[in-house]
Amino acid sequence: MPSPMSEPTDNAAYRFPVSVKGVVIRDSRVILLRNERDEWELPGGKLEVGEDPETSVRREILEELHLAVRPARILDSWVYEIRRGVPVLIVTYGCAELSRGTAQLSDEHREFRWFDLDGVEALNMPLGYKRSIANWADSLQASL
Repeated sequence: MPSPMSEPTDNAAYRFPVSVKGVVIRDSRVILLRNERDEWELPGGKLEVGEDPETSVRREILEELHLAVRPARILDSWVYEIRRGVPVLIVTYGCAELSRGTAQLSDEHREFRWFDLDGVEALNMPLGYKRSIANWADSLQASL
């Protein structure tokens, strides 16, 4: 056990969960979910032990919205305090839909909605999600 004055070793360092999220844009609109904190958020969730991040984001989006996606690239990462004293490492991916299925809400969220990209800035959601959406929208526009 490290003394109070020494730095912790890697195995004694504070640990917190990792959440992988996906930005899915269709026809200049992004799909978002409303959570129990009444915030809009990207679909995705906790990285499971033994699961790689790309598999996790695919699984989570399928579970939460019944949409099949392929994560294309990491967009951003940051630490977000979901409530006081509960930090989570957020990693966002830009995702391509494998088919244009109809989204269906799971019981994990209150609702989902497709938002016009120009309305995202006004939404009650973490700044990091807004950055990720803008980043992926810019990437998609540049590839046209």
